[in-house]
Amino acid sequence: MTEPRWYSQPYPPEGASAAEGIRNQLGRPELDLLTILVRESAQNSWDARILNSPAPVDYRIDMWTVGPAHTGPWRTLLQAGAPSSAQNFPLHNSLRQGSIRLLAVSDRGTRGLGGPTRANDAVGPVRDFVSFIRNIGEPRDTALGGGTYGFGKGIFYLLSKSGTVLVHSRCRTPRGGYETRLIGCTLWKSYVTAETEGRRRYTGRHWWGDTSGEVVEPLVDQEAEVVAQRLGLRPFAADETGTTVVVVDPNLDEMEPAGAADYLADTVAWHLWPKAISSEGRPPAMRFSVTCDGVQHPVPDPRSTRPLNMFVAAYEAMTSQDGRDLECLRPKKHLGRFGLVKRIMPPLEPTRAQRMLNIEDLLHHVCLMRPAELVVTYRPGPKPPSTNQGYAGVFRAAEAMDDVYAKAEPPTHDAWNPHSLDRPESTYIHTTFRRIDEALNGLLSLGGGARPGTSNVALGAASSLFSGLVGGTWGIGGATDYSKPGSTATRRSQSEDTEVSAQRGSHNARVQPSVDVSAAGSDSGDGRLPDGSAGEGSSISPRRRPRVQYVGDPYYDDRPDDSLLVQEFRLPVPGPQQVRIDLAVTLPGSGGRETDPPIGASMPVLVGWEDQAGRLHGDDPCVIEGGESIWRALVRPAPDTMTEIGIRVEAVGPA
Repeated sequence: MTEPRWYSQPYPPEGASAAEGIRNQLGRPELDLLTILVRESAQNSWDARILNSPAPVDYRIDMWTVGPAHTGPWRTLLQAGAPSSAQNFPLHNSLRQGSIRLLAVSDRGTRGLGGPTRANDAVGPVRDFVSFIRNIGEPRDTALGGGTYGFGKGIFYLLSKSGTVLVHSRCRTPRGGYETRLIGCTLWKSYVTAETEGRRRYTGRHWWGDTSGEVVEPLVDQEAEVVAQRLGLRPFAADETGTTVVVVDPNLDEMEPAGAADYLADTVAWHLWPKAISSEGRPPAMRFSVTCDGVQHPVPDPRSTRPLNMFVAAYEAMTSQDGRDLECLRPKKHLGRFGLVKRIMPPLEPTRAQRMLNIEDLLHHVCLMRPAELVVTYRPGPKPPSTNQGYAGVFRAAEAMDDVYAKAEPPTHDAWNPHSLDRPESTYIHTTFRRIDEALNGLLSLGGGARPGTSNVALGAASSLFSGLVGGTWGIGGATDYSKPGSTATRRSQSEDTEVSAQRGSHNARVQPSVDVSAAGSDSGDGRLPDGSAGEGSSISPRRRPRVQYVGDPYYDDRPDDSLLVQEFRLPVPGPQQVRIDLAVTLPGSGGRETDPPIGASMPVLVGWEDQAGRLHGDDPCVIEGGESIWRALVRPAPDTMTEIGIRVEAVGPA
């Protein structure tokens, strides 16, 4: 049984790359280390997928504290043959602290790190092992892959406080069998040490494995599997291939491990969502999992998580007949496909992962991707005219243009920089951005003419003018003259509506409560006269008038297929009553209600009445049993307008 040991690389006479230079090849990216880890490692996993396999790539991130059964082997095996100085080899500090923390990125359904194990061996076309373990800066060998020159693997070393990773991989051999490989790598700082022959310089690169030959080699097959088991690493199944990269003592950016796991799960969703959705009848291309100390931290479903669902809708628009081709005219070149959607939506409550992408309370972004369909970046566009509007776009580069967009990316693959290219390639990137901006400008301006006698004001401007109005009443409906401080209540005669609105908040909606009565009565609501008497000669029992009691302000709610305006209400008077919706829009200047849409515009529509159990009733008018149950009026607002909601009620049956 070969016991693994460390080998430290000295500078050869012909020179070599210092560890610092390799660590710095990622530059100074704007994204944090955990985000880069997700992006770069998933890109590696996708490029290593088994081509023509119907099975998805399984990608997972696991964090855990080494348990008592494995702590001893970690401290003995991982320090054998290591440089004595903790300054030159900080893994000593990571292994000596009270607990050893690990973060592992794994993929299955990939080909693993196969090929020769020595960089000078030119046998066969597969060079995955030497590209990941030995060499730096090799050009990609995967057509339409996500990576370019392999600098992204440096993120594993940057994330480790000691610059140390273990690589556990299983691959197919040229003869059709399987081979398991295990090797350790440290990338820290170059240094000089005193030896018997004199002072000697070292590159700061170290490998851990079989040092019995002239070059350190990975442990293979049974020896690799035995040591992996002693360290507590997840084994491979009999016919399973793939790779696990274990980061020793990860830097979690001062987050607790569970919080970091939540952040990683959210980051996976934002940066890898195109691989998590089924499209065009195909299942998702990748499956994702994040755990911390054995507990699952679910990756959000992009189809049901706002505002990611907007980008999914834009992607589907791009791949459908609603998508558009973006073209460069001089020189003539097809750039790619573009999809765009806009919706009325509530303000966002951004997560940490969203803030890392500069997506705050408004969604006005276009997701850029190459044919590999890995997110490059979210490019912001003009802000919509209202805080309750948002739009999302997706641009996917044409396959024939993939090399151009790839060359425009920095080592972290998170931008397209036209200034890094020569013409005409820089022209293609500039034109891409210009075509996207033209589409966004068209989206934010409303076409169609205005009706005679009205001012020519776009409804987008109207939405902006009324963005301070909040729908809502705080009393008990049309028979009440009560309002909260800061609101304006207007009381009219019983044959008219009672309107209550408020000047606060940001919802582009207001409520116009309306009451219809089926029998003569007074504003007291119980059939009595204003002085409280039942009236001269009256011998009948008084009957309370039906009325609407609004519950809170209108609010926007994302439903599976739409974003709806919701007004909650109850009918406090017992008995069956008939409700109907009264919808209108308010235009700037007039302050009045418009029930006929302008040319080219639409009106708000009632989707239905939702009871307390969540059942939807689509009739209008609808018969509802009065009582304390809360109902919801669900309205699809007209785009770029301020919606006005009124609910009318009348008794059912004889007066």
